[in-house]
Amino acid sequence: MDSLEQLIDSARQDFQAAPDAVSLENAKAKYLGKTGLVTAQMKQLGKMPPEERRARGAVINAAKGQIESALNARRQEIANAKLQERLSAEAIDVTLPGRGRGKGGIHPVMRTWERIERIFGSIGFDVADGPEIENDWTNFTALNSPENHPARSMQDTFYIDGKDTQGKPLLLRTHTSPMQVRYARSHELPVKVIAPGRTYRVDSDATHSPMFHQVEGLWIDTDISFADLKGVYLNFIQAFFETDNVQIRFRPSYFPFTEPSAEIDIAFGSGPLKGRWLEVSGCGQVHPNVLRNMGIDSEKYTGFAFGSGLERLTMLRYGINDLRLFYEGDLRFLRQFN
Repeated sequence: MDSLEQLIDSARQDFQAAPDAVSLENAKAKYLGKTGLVTAQMKQLGKMPPEERRARGAVINAAKGQIESALNARRQEIANAKLQERLSAEAIDVTLPGRGRGKGGIHPVMRTWERIERIFGSIGFDVADGPEIENDWTNFTALNSPENHPARSMQDTFYIDGKDTQGKPLLLRTHTSPMQVRYARSHELPVKVIAPGRTYRVDSDATHSPMFHQVEGLWIDTDISFADLKGVYLNFIQAFFETDNVQIRFRPSYFPFTEPSAEIDIAFGSGPLKGRWLEVSGCGQVHPNVLRNMGIDSEKYTGFAFGSGLERLTMLRYGINDLRLFYEGDLRFLRQFN
């Protein structure tokens, strides 16, 4: 194999036949190693005359360069093939649809909450929000609840360890009525406000939950009467259920924070609940003691208050018969409202 052309062709063939990097390096040693065929050609230059050595050396160097080029080309081919094999093994099918997050929706109770705010906002009521952890004075005493009232017991109220800055017991509010006191004490008269929010009581069954929602309404001004209460609540009920074919009635009742007090019942003129009276709210004229605790002159001002359960209104609006469905997180149930 004296011909350098034959040497170059042979090296190219051997390099091309090498299946992997190790085989290729072995083929390299055959031609470019210390005892390789090209190296042997270089060693023979020492036996030649200077002029012939110079010419022959240039030819051998050119041949060596071509062999090295062939070697590097095959190295790149093997590296590319290995990379392609890895990419194929770790390939991701980008044609698959992306796993996007599902769209959320508004809970039916929150739909009722927002609807109530819009209805009362349209007739000039403000919306008040306040703490869910209350003190005993705001939650009970200021609302004319006596010390021995059953709601103060551990069986009805979630009390919290510790006291507020004034040494009063802390508890999870049992109604949103404390916001009536807080709002009236911090705003000028007249007061016209609703207070929707979460409330807590030690109660749990098919019709009760330890956490539930209420909306309290309060209107204090001169000469506010039951007639105003009836007009406001009837307007609300008709707007909420989107029908004029509904009646309301007041049944005498007792609440420590109102006098006189009543329960509000409604009856529909059509549909599956036609003619059936259903309790939806408690109400009454604000008790003079509560007005005084609000810092309001009870001789000059009067007012009415009401409190309605958001879950009860939601169940009537959507025909839901079990309160527990609201809190089980069953998407089959929740998707019906979105």
